[in-house]
Amino acid sequence: MKPTANCIEFTSAISVAKMRESDAYTIANLVPSKTLMYRAAMGIYNAAKWRGKTIAIITGSGNNGGDGYALACILADNGIPATLVRVSEKFSEDGKHYYDMAMQKGVTDGRFTGETDLSAYDIVVDCILGTGFRGEPRGTAADAIRAINTSGAYVICADINSGLDGDTGEAVLAVKSDLTVSIGYYKRGMFLADAPALIGDLVNVDIGIVLV
Repeated sequence: MKPTANCIEFTSAISVAKMRESDAYTIANLVPSKTLMYRAAMGIYNAAKWRGKTIAIITGSGNNGGDGYALACILADNGIPATLVRVSEKFSEDGKHYYDMAMQKGVTDGRFTGETDLSAYDIVVDCILGTGFRGEPRGTAADAIRAINTSGAYVICADINSGLDGDTGEAVLAVKSDLTVSIGYYKRGMFLADAPALIGDLVNVDIGIVLV
C-alpha cells in the first residue's frame, strides 16, 4: 500500500528534545538565533495570503512570541498593517529585538485583557506557547487561547498550536488552527492524540536547522 502524506510526514517528525538540541547546535555553530527567528517568520509569511486582511498577532513571552514580532516586521516592510496583542510583558532576548524593531516600524501594539475581542480580525496568528509547553494553559494565556478559538477568524499557528504537547499530541486546552506552520522539522505530537482534530492544514518550513 502506498503510504499517505501523513505517514510520510510522521516518519520524518522528531521529538521536542531533538528539535531543541538541533536548534542549539545550529545557533552555536552555524546560524545566529536572530537569523533563524527571522527565517521562521518569513516562512510563516510565505505560507499565507495577508494582503487586504485585518491581522492580529497574539504573542507570548518566549521565542514563539518572537516569531510573531518578526512576522509583524515583515508584514510592515510589505505595507501590510497588523496589530500585536501581547499576552505578557516579558520577552525573550531575540523576541525583544524584533519587538523593538516592530515598534520602530510603527506596528500597532496592545495587551490582551479579558475584554479583548478578536472577532473583528480576518486572520489571527497564534504565537503564545511553543513546543516546550506541557500541561494545561492557565491565566491570561488560557483566556487568549479561548478568545482565538471563538474569534471566527482564520487562525494560523506559529510552529505549533499553543497548548498542544509537541511529543504526545495531548491537549487539555489548545488553539484550533486553520493552518499550522511547523518550523525546522515536524514534531511527533503533531500527528498523535488530540492533534489531528486541532490542526487544519499543516506545512513545515526549513530554516536551516541541522539535525543532530
